[in-house]
Amino acid sequence: MKAFVNSVRAFAREEDGVALTEYLILLALLVGGVITAVTLAGTNLATVWNGWAGWFTAHLSAPAA
Repeated sequence: MKAFVNSVRAFAREEDGVALTEYLILLALLVGGVITAVTLAGTNLATVWNGWAGWFTAHLSAPAA
């Protein structure tokens, strides 16, 4: 148990762990931003696509077979 406590203390003293944590937080923020942007763009694109589909359905008829 003493070895585990010593290894945790050694890890806490290292600055590499702090830098890694900062990079992980930055990565999480970037991924969250990308997911939000893609979700909003997808929703808007679906709205436009459905609008076009409605216009084509209302104004154009299928050719007679």
